[in-house]
Amino acid sequence: MSRLSVSLACLSLFLLIAIASPAQMPIPKPAPELSQLDYLAGDWISDGNLKPGPMGPGGKVTSNGHVYWMEGKFFLIMESKMTGALGEGAYLAVMGYDPEKKVYTYNDFSMGQVGHSEGTVSGDTWTWTSNENMGGQTIKGRYTMKILSPTSYTYKYEMSKDGTNWTTVMEGKSTKK
Repeated sequence: MSRLSVSLACLSLFLLIAIASPAQMPIPKPAPELSQLDYLAGDWISDGNLKPGPMGPGGKVTSNGHVYWMEGKFFLIMESKMTGALGEGAYLAVMGYDPEKKVYTYNDFSMGQVGHSEGTVSGDTWTWTSNENMGGQTIKGRYTMKILSPTSYTYKYEMSKDGTNWTTVMEGKSTKK
């Protein structure tokens, strides 16, 4: 084979590889909305009161949580342990942002259950909504956080069968250590 033939063969192979290779995507950057979740990063203690109702007889619930950014700062991870009226347990939550729906996301894993909520923020108030399965029925859930200071917020969890009439299930306060 002549040098010209080898050069043309190499050039053809190079062009074939270049054309067949997909364009390299730029490395994605976290959505700017994710910076709103910075507030939650840290160690938290939550004290709440569970109301008597579908989740049990009611009583005090305490949790200790460690909240941190996953590498890349696309997702915030929460690892918590709780004690009280619901017994003892641990849960894991992953928070992020869905730019297509323009909502925050919250996926939690606790006591063999998986939950998904979508959230919005307006001023100092976060509202997370979900659909939950309780005894074969779909129940709407609403978790509201009102930021009081850089180190504390109050919360309220409510449930509704119709999305109109809400019953408070739990209320409390969280404080950053």
